[in-house]
Amino acid sequence: MIKLFSALILSLFVSLTANAADYSDGNGYTTIKTPVRTSDPSKIEVTEIFWYGCPHCYKLEPIAQAWKKNVPSDVDFKFLPAVFGRGWLAHAKAFYVADLLGIEDKVRADIFNAIHVERRNLNSEDALASFFANYGVSEDEFRKQYNSFAVNSRLSQADAKIRAYGARGVPGIIVNGKYLVSAETANGNENIFKVVDFLIEKERQK
Repeated sequence: MIKLFSALILSLFVSLTANAADYSDGNGYTTIKTPVRTSDPSKIEVTEIFWYGCPHCYKLEPIAQAWKKNVPSDVDFKFLPAVFGRGWLAHAKAFYVADLLGIEDKVRADIFNAIHVERRNLNSEDALASFFANYGVSEDEFRKQYNSFAVNSRLSQADAKIRAYGARGVPGIIVNGKYLVSAETANGNENIFKVVDFLIEKERQK
């Protein structure tokens, strides 16, 4: 019995090791041709490219938030809104308004739920102004931020970064400006952060 138990443990260990070792460029992740500089070189930057209106991003959200709760001190986890189509711009601007007002953590889940569960249309400045009023943000303040230089500047920076990453869809996870992980490369949302963890360890060893 002891020998059988030991054999099972060894088999599991070998299996887990093999799975980790299986990750390589094109299998689990893709390597970005030209690495993109990160905000803080002393940390490993993990960035999720997303869109509030994306059903796949909505499904990934609880997985991302669970992973975020246990982010190591040497890892900096960020969100980056993409604008790949019509209707995306309003959501990206809403993200930056919430971020500038310090309430993105509060509104994030509610925006996803409003769009994907309640089926609300939040694709316009008016609709978003009404939505943000629920968080104590006056219509004037929301519109001021929504059309501000700060928000438009961040949008331009985000667009430049996403182009540099070579990302073409959402959700996508960028690890340290060098690797792109998606549901396609990782074979499902449930595997995305397993690959991310692998790449974080890969970066630590450099």
